[in-house]
Amino acid sequence: MTTPVPTVRDRRRWAQYLVNERAEALVYRQLATRREGEEREILLALADAEGRHESHWLDLLGGEPGRLPRPDLGTRLLGWMATRFGSIFVLALAQNAEGRSPYGDEPFAPAVMAADEKIHREVVRELAARGRRRLSGTFRAAVFGANDGLVSNLALVLGIGATGVAPQFVLFSGVAGLLAGALSMGAGEFVSVRSQRELLEATEPSDYADEALPHLDLDANELALVYRARGMAEADALVQARRTLAVVQSPGQPATGPIVVATPASHDVIGSAWGAALSSFLFFASGAIIPVLPWLLGLSGLSAVILALALVGVALLTTGAMVGLLSGAPPFRRALRQLLIGFGAAAVTYLLGLLFGVSAG
Repeated sequence: MTTPVPTVRDRRRWAQYLVNERAEALVYRQLATRREGEEREILLALADAEGRHESHWLDLLGGEPGRLPRPDLGTRLLGWMATRFGSIFVLALAQNAEGRSPYGDEPFAPAVMAADEKIHREVVRELAARGRRRLSGTFRAAVFGANDGLVSNLALVLGIGATGVAPQFVLFSGVAGLLAGALSMGAGEFVSVRSQRELLEATEPSDYADEALPHLDLDANELALVYRARGMAEADALVQARRTLAVVQSPGQPATGPIVVATPASHDVIGSAWGAALSSFLFFASGAIIPVLPWLLGLSGLSAVILALALVGVALLTTGAMVGLLSGAPPFRRALRQLLIGFGAAAVTYLLGLLFGVSAG
């Protein structure tokens, strides 16, 4: 296969690749300064890999060009966020950026570079996943709380307002909906998370029978049944049971000892019950106050409705984009989905309000 003859346009494209690789390497190095141990080493290794790609384009260009373009918008956004926000947001964006690598269709990029970018995406996705797992419990409650507050209170005030009641009644309904919804969300999250944690704790190994170990018959060895109940094969369970009893029943050992050295289950993914409840309460309230703001400012009628829709629309787009960003999905698509769902619910209640208003008239 013959290598195509480079054109002026090709050289411009190489220069763009060059500055993008440099900017991406800088992002990984900046993130590495906030990490320790293995994560730091991984980020620095990614930066070194981007440096190898940079060298490839430098070789094709015949050295450092006299003038270089700016990195593309997405790469500049990564760099800006890397110095100002938590690494999970930057890693989520970097994951999307690595997945959009143009090297697969680039005739001057060797196959190994295109393969590198695919692997980089998986590496970054795994790093971002660690942060997502740490955030998932409280973040889920926060996002759901804010979104529920936005949608439910927007639907409430528009539905009430469409009936033609006085602005003061719309305002009262919005504030009442805010308090009722926030308390309900907070209580619901607390009960949900606490129940889930208690359910998981009930599945962990118990020390209930530890004090009986020194008195077990070594030959009958019913301790093996415990291990089999925990998922061990029969032969492995018997070996483990004999080993445990040999230790516990040997001279000089304490009267009790653990049936199994169990690793405590991690509840990081679930999060704290109080943390989930508080974040859900606060974020529901912060979302629910937005549709009420026009009436708090003294507006009424169509002007209040339009301002409420505009404010809630911006908030829905923001929360949708954040969810998309943190989940590694396209932020714009998630933002648009959030907007359509929220406005769809509000439209239904508004039409019902109009209907009841006409009927009452």
